[in-house]
Amino acid sequence: MDNNQFIFNKFVTGKNFLGRASELKAFCNLVGQGENVAIFEPPKTGKTSFIMNAFYNMSVSGASFTPVVCSLLPVRSRTQFALRFGSAVLNAFGKTYEEHSTNVGKYLSGTHFVFDPEAFVSSGDLLSANWDIDDNDLKAVFKLPYRLARDKSSKAVVVFEEFQNINFSEDPDSICGLLHSIFSTLEDEFTGCCAYVFTGSEVNAMKDIFTQRKLFYRRVSVLHLEPLATRDIIDHSVKCFLSSGKVLDRELMIGICHLFKDNIYYINHFCFICDSLSKGYIMEATLKEALETLISIYEPGFVATMNSLTNFQMSLLRAIIDGHDKFSSADVIARYGLNSSANVRRLKDALCKKEIITFDDNDNPLFLDPLLEYWVRKYYFKIAE
Repeated sequence: MDNNQFIFNKFVTGKNFLGRASELKAFCNLVGQGENVAIFEPPKTGKTSFIMNAFYNMSVSGASFTPVVCSLLPVRSRTQFALRFGSAVLNAFGKTYEEHSTNVGKYLSGTHFVFDPEAFVSSGDLLSANWDIDDNDLKAVFKLPYRLARDKSSKAVVVFEEFQNINFSEDPDSICGLLHSIFSTLEDEFTGCCAYVFTGSEVNAMKDIFTQRKLFYRRVSVLHLEPLATRDIIDHSVKCFLSSGKVLDRELMIGICHLFKDNIYYINHFCFICDSLSKGYIMEATLKEALETLISIYEPGFVATMNSLTNFQMSLLRAIIDGHDKFSSADVIARYGLNSSANVRRLKDALCKKEIITFDDNDNPLFLDPLLEYWVRKYYFKIAE
């Protein structure tokens, strides 16, 4: 048995994965039918764990598929995107030098993509370009998983991690438009051969792509991951403590879940610290020390976030912390020095672009990071509880 029951540094599967049964069923059904899915949730809310468990469930049910995982975290250009994505597809469907060379020659002929033996030997690059990447090249690489899956009698499931980083490329709308055209004009022979899964941790940027600008209108289903049930988190945490000979009162665990707003990443990290600090019964003093330790780990990033704000942005954030939501009202504008309703709109957009807050369907502001919200309230603005 793993001594660390509170896993926060990697994705979890099996008994350590909690809840989300209905979302897993919906995801597996959509992907199984070749439908495309978008999942955008704040960082460390279990997106990767969710997808890995969905893949496990699909395998157990007998589905034959080939996962293709491509992170767009370092992507800053159209060419870099095309090469990175194409290489991920080739790597998923081939293992040897000969297979990679054959697949590039067969499936990407007539494009500016080549298999460069020297680049492969020196750096492991499966795909190189002998000229500037054009639209036909992008269409060919977007079609690549469909063609390979069809010929290999498999199904490709392409997972784009941090898809919002496509916005760093020269012309993101054009790239998305070309992929949308592939979805819209797909030949019958490729139906069901591939499903694309778009994930991202910058919620507002992903909202902009999929729900506001609707760049993949009617071709991608947005799947939301509901918060984990507090009761499930408490049951899991208490059981993990017991397995290491520790006892934590359920009432205290309720307070922990409330503080972290049921964010399982922060809760596991917090409980891991508590576990290392305690023997036997876990007292409130231990919880306070664990929280101080957790804050000290993340505080430099929180300070950097606050230092990036203008005075006006800081004022709007304070209004949010104080519980206001009618920011354009005359009394809120006057009290917090927000200038005008037009300025309020700009400030809301700025805080969203910085991925500090988001707004729900009723235009209520929500912090994307529960620990940042707690730190801003208690340590930055020093508001008494």
